[in-house]
Amino acid sequence: MRRVLFWASLPFVLPQALRIRHTALRLAGASGATSGLIAGELTIRLIAIGDSIVAGVGASTLERALVGRTAAGLAGALDVGVAWECLGSIGATSDKVAQHLVPQLTLEPADFIALSVGVNDITSLTTLAKWQKSLNALLVLLHQHSPGATIAVAGIPPLHYFPLLPQPLRAVLGIRGRAFDSVARQVVAQHSYAVYVPLEFTPGPDNFSPDGFHPSELSYAGLGDAVAVSMIEHANRSGIQKPIQSLRALITA
Repeated sequence: MRRVLFWASLPFVLPQALRIRHTALRLAGASGATSGLIAGELTIRLIAIGDSIVAGVGASTLERALVGRTAAGLAGALDVGVAWECLGSIGATSDKVAQHLVPQLTLEPADFIALSVGVNDITSLTTLAKWQKSLNALLVLLHQHSPGATIAVAGIPPLHYFPLLPQPLRAVLGIRGRAFDSVARQVVAQHSYAVYVPLEFTPGPDNFSPDGFHPSELSYAGLGDAVAVSMIEHANRSGIQKPIQSLRALITA
């Protein structure tokens, strides 16, 4: 029913969407190097890959965006150093991430991977079937790169709260976002190495960057913490933390 409602509503909201595409404030990605290190006796590797959320649009630096906040969360919770790498592309769909960003990853496998995709698939009018196929293929590619990594997949944000979007476009994209989010949950559940991280929050003026579409630094802090916690909980369930504990024991012996 939601699928039918979305496609039936599209002709009425398309003029709004085109107007926003031409008039919306466009922010650059966060500044700073695309790799970094939080020092520690034992160092784990974190990769963040995906769309403008990974590029840090709305944050001043990558340390204050998703990758930096996730790295800090992992370092604090696990008492380790974190070497992080960030590959984000503004406007990237899941297919673009798979085709253009994954091949740019360094050869060294990661212990944890944070993935953000989906919103640009929605705005590109990708079908649910294509979204399911693309997300599944992307997870397989990332698992092949880092077979031992926990992959945290950020859920679709609540588009029905985004200040940039006028009604009825906001409601229509909200419906589509919930449908994409449901598919993402199903795809992630099929992969034992992946964990889904819901993006649910009560909207407020401090949650969004000045463009009314991307997260503020406050939201990035909350998202990074949520991703780090989900990664650690999944790794604990999967037994991934045992090698980290063993290495720490050797260091402190």
